[in-house]
Amino acid sequence: MPTSATTADTLPPLSIWSALDRELWIKRLLILLICVWLAVVVLLPLFQLLSKSFNNADGQFVGLANYVTYFSTPALFYSLYNSLFVSTVTTVISVTLGFLFAYALTRTTIAGKGFFKALSMMPLFAPTLLNGIALVYLFGRKGLITRGFFGALPGIDIGLYGPVGIIISEVLFTFPQAVLILSIALTMTDARLYEAAESLGAGRIRTFLTVTLPGVRYGLLSAVFVCFILAFTDFGAPKVVGGNFNILATDIYKQVIGQQNFTMGAVVSVVLLIPTVIAFIVDRIVQRKQVAMIAAKSVPLVPQPHPLRDRLYLGFCGLIVFLIIGFYLTAAYASLINVWPYKLSLGFWHYNFTGTGGGGYAAFLNSIRMSLYSAVFGTAITFCAAYLIEKTRQMNSLRQTAYFLSILPLALPGLVIGLAYIFFFNALGWRIGGLFIPNPFNFVYASMAILVISNIVHFFSVSFLTATTALKQLDREFETVSESMGVPFTKTFARVTVPVCIPAILEIGMYYFVNSMATVSAVIFLYSADLPLASVAVANMDDAGDVAPACAMSILILLTNLAVRIGYGLLTRKLRNRSQAWASR
Repeated sequence: MPTSATTADTLPPLSIWSALDRELWIKRLLILLICVWLAVVVLLPLFQLLSKSFNNADGQFVGLANYVTYFSTPALFYSLYNSLFVSTVTTVISVTLGFLFAYALTRTTIAGKGFFKALSMMPLFAPTLLNGIALVYLFGRKGLITRGFFGALPGIDIGLYGPVGIIISEVLFTFPQAVLILSIALTMTDARLYEAAESLGAGRIRTFLTVTLPGVRYGLLSAVFVCFILAFTDFGAPKVVGGNFNILATDIYKQVIGQQNFTMGAVVSVVLLIPTVIAFIVDRIVQRKQVAMIAAKSVPLVPQPHPLRDRLYLGFCGLIVFLIIGFYLTAAYASLINVWPYKLSLGFWHYNFTGTGGGGYAAFLNSIRMSLYSAVFGTAITFCAAYLIEKTRQMNSLRQTAYFLSILPLALPGLVIGLAYIFFFNALGWRIGGLFIPNPFNFVYASMAILVISNIVHFFSVSFLTATTALKQLDREFETVSESMGVPFTKTFARVTVPVCIPAILEIGMYYFVNSMATVSAVIFLYSADLPLASVAVANMDDAGDVAPACAMSILILLTNLAVRIGYGLLTRKLRNRSQAWASR
């Protein structure tokens, strides 16, 4: 039995215990601040949106009367059916094509996998408005294919404006997401299952049905729900090629911007939110099961050459990439033509943005500035929040609350965030009983700050999960040793955690910048005349009939995002080479 003196000698000095206790309270305070911040920028605006849907235009409580009006109005109710229809068809097509493409990248020996994957991701860097505009130049009434390549060939009219155009544009938008999810699922399959199937004499088709599909079932389900949510909530492309085919996302825009009917806009937002939240909850359950399954895998599958199969998949990948490149090259070509399709001389007339609405290069520079702010502040807030939640011991209830609030924005469409922010931040205050409580956050409205905050919230959850994944790979020994030596956690965070996680931090920053440049759904309700934005300018120019300048602005956004993505790739490669050089010493 050790003596009391021996026990005392093994314990850290009292000053260290005091420091540990103080740091624990600091961490508690910081996590509490994260919860408060997320409550202010997520929960309170959502509550304001919900309460608005139960009030009339004069602010009086009317219960479910607005919802009764909505579901009894055929034009509005059919929008829900239309949204479900185009989202379901889009999901089926995107997941099918995405699975075949991901299978080619992970299960075959085709050449140029990196090239194919890089080009398949191009739609992620363009605003979805560009998808609709490019379709107009291809299949519109004066489109390149509709007119048979300016009369050289017979024309083909696909009836672009309506569900056909929306589905094509949404497939292009959701296809890269399906490829990313399914590539990970296919990569994680255990090779031992295929060895067992081969030893039992199972053929290729039977092996595919009994091993491959069951092995990626969670990835397939996740891809289905992600593609459905993206297609269901997208606003950009349906606005351009939707025609008279109304969906929920465009209905919100028409109710708020067109008719100034904020009450019905709130009702439609809640209707849009319900299927999204259900799909989000199911997707989180599926992803949790997928993580548990992947943790048990140990032997990666190495694809073997199969000439006929590889040729077929090479042709398939080549066709998909050709269509994507052709799609955006058509948009770039159209932005340079003088008057489509009558004066085909090339120049940069439409890049001057003279005589067009939207703000021109001032809007473009504002978008760059907004995206930089979103990237810097969003990355700092996201990574610090993930660190405190993941690396702090004890305080389970507080950490779980912060985690739930951190992934909640993943279920919120951008249009819902934008409209909720109007109701919350634009309010001068709230009257509770006979007491008027002023709104301390009203000063944020109609400023760059609210645009940045909306972007951070809109893209917070994916960035948070990326940071959490990177932090899980770090051994907890760093924090344990630092605590035992009395080193402040801030010093460990700055000198150890941040340098090790630099690749993930850069990825988060790139993700914030690219999406902030391309998004239109949230900011279209929040920008002001003094702060025009490039993506909103595209929508305004398209509304005014200035399709070519809108296309030109979209191309500028696409090129900017591609430049940032290439810069991120070069920087991470340099960091990787440097770390390998240090490791070899």
